Amino acid sequence: MKKIKLTSSKTGADLILDTLFELGIDTVFGYPGGAVLPLYDAIYQHKEIRHILGRHEQGVTHEAEGFAKSTGRIGVAIVTSGPGATNAITGIADAMSDSVPMLVFTGQVGTSGIGKDAFQEADIVGITTPITKYNYQIREAADIPRIVTEAIHIATTGRPGPVVIDVPKNIQEAIVSEYNDPSLQLPGYQPNLEPNGRQIEKLMELLKTSKRPVLIAGGGVNYAGASKELIAFAERYDIPVVSTLLSLGVMPIEHRLSLGMGGMHGSYASNMALAKCDLMINFGSRFADRLTGNPATFAKKCQVVHVDIDPAEIGKVVKTDVPIVGDAKRTLEKLLAYETVATNHASWTEQVLHNKERAPFYYKPSEEIIKPQRAIEIIGELTKGDAIVVTDVGQHQMWAAQFYPYKHERQIITSGGLGTMGFGIPAAVGAKLANPDKEVVLFVGDGGFQMTNQELAILNGYGIAIKVVLINNHSLGMVRQWQESFYNEHRSESTFDAEPNFQLMAEAYGIPHYKFSDPASLEEDLKVITEPRPMLIEINISNREHVYPMVPSGKSNEEMLGVKFNA
Repeated sequence: MKKIKLTSSKTGADLILDTLFELGIDTVFGYPGGAVLPLYDAIYQHKEIRHILGRHEQGVTHEAEGFAKSTGRIGVAIVTSGPGATNAITGIADAMSDSVPMLVFTGQVGTSGIGKDAFQEADIVGITTPITKYNYQIREAADIPRIVTEAIHIATTGRPGPVVIDVPKNIQEAIVSEYNDPSLQLPGYQPNLEPNGRQIEKLMELLKTSKRPVLIAGGGVNYAGASKELIAFAERYDIPVVSTLLSLGVMPIEHRLSLGMGGMHGSYASNMALAKCDLMINFGSRFADRLTGNPATFAKKCQVVHVDIDPAEIGKVVKTDVPIVGDAKRTLEKLLAYETVATNHASWTEQVLHNKERAPFYYKPSEEIIKPQRAIEIIGELTKGDAIVVTDVGQHQMWAAQFYPYKHERQIITSGGLGTMGFGIPAAVGAKLANPDKEVVLFVGDGGFQMTNQELAILNGYGIAIKVVLINNHSLGMVRQWQESFYNEHRSESTFDAEPNFQLMAEAYGIPHYKFSDPASLEEDLKVITEPRPMLIEINISNREHVYPMVPSGKSNEEMLGVKFNA
């Protein structure tokens, strides 16, 4: 392998930071410990890269995720060995599930101590193998530029995902006068971006004869930056569009052809379109169970076209008639370049859009207690639908998906596949640091809030003006809803008999705080959210409020509970 000489000797830690900087990394999130002290000493001297000190390693990884999800750029995290690395596991698994480009450096004991149960040793390579796109352990300091370069390339190309680099302490300390050529040499890694032309033709042939087509916009459309192309294709052929949770905003909610979110808590129009279509064209969704409902009954009466950059996803859940392996944006560009074909499904589109008017998302207003759906609607109005919306996981997540008027790519930052409670606060921190000029609003429940609220400690230190909207139902709302619906109302360990005073907690962190409980003054009260400073807004709601519509587990999408039809 070709060697490249340095003009002056450097440590392995210096090489890590130099390589990151050369590859365009300007922000990292981290938490120091013994096995990364050499790296942190280099960070002290390396002023070009901004380091954000989180308060827990799980928080650090979710901050990197929020940074990445909101920009498309790679998020970088640094944690120490042993418990530092194992605390990061949840964030790594979350990034893998949602295809988030992330690079995580884990410290490791010196090479002489590996495998000997040294203090704070853990086999992080073995632990993370199932939940990473790839991982490395560096055994030679001269390999650092090559491995870091490869890791970033792997994390950000094809289907994005997390890559872990485990760095023994003595490798960070090693003095290097030359290093191995970092030019990419990955013959076994060749992700396919370009769709097959013959498969494009097959899709268009099916579209010609279809009487009931529907498009699914998945997270892959969001990550590919293909919103404009998806809208153009839908408009050209007047095809309704179902969104997944991770693609909300790709097709603006107010667009005539947008049916909103489909699946377990999706709209009536979306789920009926999925159930009754004769042609389903899926761009970048992996047909997760929250979208499909019962896979035994899903898409059995239609032709399925599945466009995905990851060939492993095609046919994994749903039998596919036309598989197209490729990038969603490149595929849509080719479809738009294809000669326009005549279609005959006007009555279907009219019917689907009638369902949209007939059964919109609904809640019963109250003069006694604040409705969370109304609070989210008001915040949508106050932010003009332009805020980056971050959510934690639970009922509030679904209400935010249903009632905020999304209209941009990368507008919703949420934990989709893994459903990680505690994701919200740190992800909002990462999103705001990446987008300082944009409003970032976080919706979080009282359960998730108590998992990672320590990250609020960094808001004032770094000038992070996120708006934390705490929807407080004094319970684990989604767990409680299932217990009330399917477990004979046995609310087993899903309600909080005693909770901290969240207002005093915000006070302790030096954050302005508000608590609202009067529905009559809510519109006026929530205007505070437009002020340019971090804040906690606590909204008390009923602990009996349910998310509807709802497809019960094991049921088909058309078997929805709680649908309300307009007269």
